[in-house]
Amino acid sequence: MKRHAIILAAGKGTRMRTKLPKCAFPILKKPMIDYIVENVEKIDVDTVVTVVGHQKHVIQEVLDTRTLYAVQAEQLGTGHAALAAKTLLKDEEGTTLILLGDMPLIDKKTLQSIYEVHENSDQVLTVVTANFEAPHGYGRIIRDDYGKITAIVEEKNCTEAQRKITEINTGLYAVDNKRLFEALDKVEKDPIKGEYYLTDIVKIMNEDHPVGTFTIRENHRVMGVNDLYAVSQAEKYLRDEINKDLMLNGVSMINPETITIGHNVQIEGNVTLLPNTTITGESIIKEGAVIGPNTEIHNGIIHESVEVKHSLIYDSEVHERTTVGPFAHLRNRANIGKDNRIGNFVEVKKSTTGHDTKASHLAYIGDTTTGSHVNFGCGSITVNYDGRDKHRTSIGDDVFIGCNTNLIAPITIEDNVFIAAGSTVTDNIPSGSLAIARNRQINKADYAKNLIKPKLKNNIIK
Repeated sequence: MKRHAIILAAGKGTRMRTKLPKCAFPILKKPMIDYIVENVEKIDVDTVVTVVGHQKHVIQEVLDTRTLYAVQAEQLGTGHAALAAKTLLKDEEGTTLILLGDMPLIDKKTLQSIYEVHENSDQVLTVVTANFEAPHGYGRIIRDDYGKITAIVEEKNCTEAQRKITEINTGLYAVDNKRLFEALDKVEKDPIKGEYYLTDIVKIMNEDHPVGTFTIRENHRVMGVNDLYAVSQAEKYLRDEINKDLMLNGVSMINPETITIGHNVQIEGNVTLLPNTTITGESIIKEGAVIGPNTEIHNGIIHESVEVKHSLIYDSEVHERTTVGPFAHLRNRANIGKDNRIGNFVEVKKSTTGHDTKASHLAYIGDTTTGSHVNFGCGSITVNYDGRDKHRTSIGDDVFIGCNTNLIAPITIEDNVFIAAGSTVTDNIPSGSLAIARNRQINKADYAKNLIKPKLKNNIIK
């Protein structure tokens, strides 16, 4: 049997108070709709349609070609949004799962269970429900005396008795695809709100077809993220779940409640994470690494036995046994070789280093290719920007760069070079050379009195 999915992601999300469309808002630095599509991709689904509307280009940039798109030009309710997918799915057989784009905690296991329960029953429509002790804001599930679902009533339309019902509508539905669009064509506009409600298909289908339910046991899986407080709650659920799995697989975490690991991060066993560490994106942390405290890594690859503390690493790679920090910053595809030392207040941008290279403190290495056994003295800078263009610096092996040296790019420093401290180097340096690029010191005896302002005491010059 074919499987399809419709993801409703056309709304503005005004309660988020953000310029982003709600479904693109990041949860642990990842757009919330990305979690949903990623989990749909993990199960056997033939066609995925995302219904977009408000700032549709933002959602399309996030998902790219991973789904098809249907456009809801006017925001006329959930029923109207689902109907927008008709042109793409109307001729398809099989089961369609309707999902909400603001439900990032839904997981692969839950999605698979919904499909299987529906497909193994004779139901044309399966409504996914949950039981909440405090169901404020949710539509209630109405059942007859035999326990059969008969309708969903939005809370604002509930009687006092119906408000006491704790079984709620999650907004998820598994439905026979062709019957879905037949029912949606029959949904009428609400006379008060002027919208078409997807919930009305329960009553419509009940007239001629069997309708049933599937009850979620883990309520947080169907939590909708509608405001920034809900974002923090969703992040807490994800953080706790991810951290637990990692610790059970051999990752040591000191004060795990302060550690944030993204959904797609891979961490091997025998890694130690110290407090206030954040690792997100497609980062990979390999065995024996020690990360933190107070460290952030995004889209970083950290190899075996690397130590990183009090530092930032973005879109960069650090190879075996290298130490980074404290207070270092690697960014824009920095690639640090084995057994390096990138120390205090060192920034590396769009550069590579070889084996056993050191920049221990107060250096900037930008747009540079550096060989092995190179030492950057304190205050060394590769001057890569001339005010208009960026230029590259090439440094060979076994090079000593003295303190407070400026290498004015574009420039090539060949192997076995020694550069004297305080030099501003503007020309290439051939192999085996000593480079001194500074004026000779001149001492003028008894001259300082002309430069130093005299001290006054009781208006008398001393």
